[in-house]
Amino acid sequence: MPFADQLINESTVLDLIGSLVAVVPDAGLPTLHLAAPVIETLGLRERADLLCDALLSDLPGDYAALAGTIRAASEDEAFRGWLIWPVTSAIAVKAVAEGTTAAFDDAVALLAELTGRLTAEFAIRTLLRHDLDRALELIRDWTTSEDLDVRRLASEGTRPYLPWSTRVPEITARTGVTIPVLNALYRDPEEYVRRSVANHLNDLSRDAPAMVVDTARRWLAEPDENTARLVRHALRTLVKKGDVQALELLGFGPVSVVSQARCSVAPPSSLAAASSSARCCITAVTSPPAWPSTTRSITARPMAGRRERPSNWPPAPLNGTKNSRSDANTPSGRSPPGVITRACTRSACRSTAWNRRGRSLNC
Repeated sequence: MPFADQLINESTVLDLIGSLVAVVPDAGLPTLHLAAPVIETLGLRERADLLCDALLSDLPGDYAALAGTIRAASEDEAFRGWLIWPVTSAIAVKAVAEGTTAAFDDAVALLAELTGRLTAEFAIRTLLRHDLDRALELIRDWTTSEDLDVRRLASEGTRPYLPWSTRVPEITARTGVTIPVLNALYRDPEEYVRRSVANHLNDLSRDAPAMVVDTARRWLAEPDENTARLVRHALRTLVKKGDVQALELLGFGPVSVVSQARCSVAPPSSLAAASSSARCCITAVTSPPAWPSTTRSITARPMAGRRERPSNWPPAPLNGTKNSRSDANTPSGRSPPGVITRACTRSACRSTAWNRRGRSLNC
């Protein structure tokens, strides 16, 4: 399996050249030919940007000419894969440079046509940055498309923190501007689309946790058979942070901090000591009062070269939904309802085993 940087490689460039030569044989494509031997030295995002710039250089003219060439090339089913990233990026850049409503709207439509061949989620960001309101108006129509790839693009392409992509500052500045898109998709019949909706809502929780919980509450009031699972996935970051509203919504009941304990582990004096385990505990949070306060201990090796971070272990919710974490303190193997524990450890160990297993913890 290739590394991420290798997903766009010299073979991708040659495939792109071959597809374009078939429809514009006189173009020459000199810049794309020059890109082929040097592309392996770049990172993935840099490779996509290089090919986008090469396309714009080798296919001069207005937006309509570029769009016509790409549509002609897409008649060949082999025109797909990672070459679609720079192709869709070039379409978006050319439409924005032209500055007309006709070019902008056609670019949105063309990205929808091409997204099923890889994805247009990276290219749509250029159009969102240029005119967010107009782009979202068109994107909302995608939520009713028969094509699941187009419906997913409506959610994935508008995520505030989409991996590998450029940011759209206006999305984060205008809290909730993408919620109408998610409202239309959270009961989508395809898991592929619903997972994108959950990830999108999770992104929003970084900046607007209360709004995210309110949105999840509305969805749970009008659910289908998949909504509860979607909401659990969407609130995962808030649960890890111990957000009280998110925990209560997921059925953990009212929570309150009843005690907090700090612990520390002295730095090891030798490599032998560094490889030994340390047992630490713990912050306890418990509710309802009928359940005793519970702490949890862990056995862990500290992680080298990383700032220590807190980590939470959410228990099973009140509704009895299965939880991947177990707790030996309860006969059922699950924590009592509403009990959350937090553990910490500090050290300067050089162990690589812990780097592979998880994060170091602190109070």
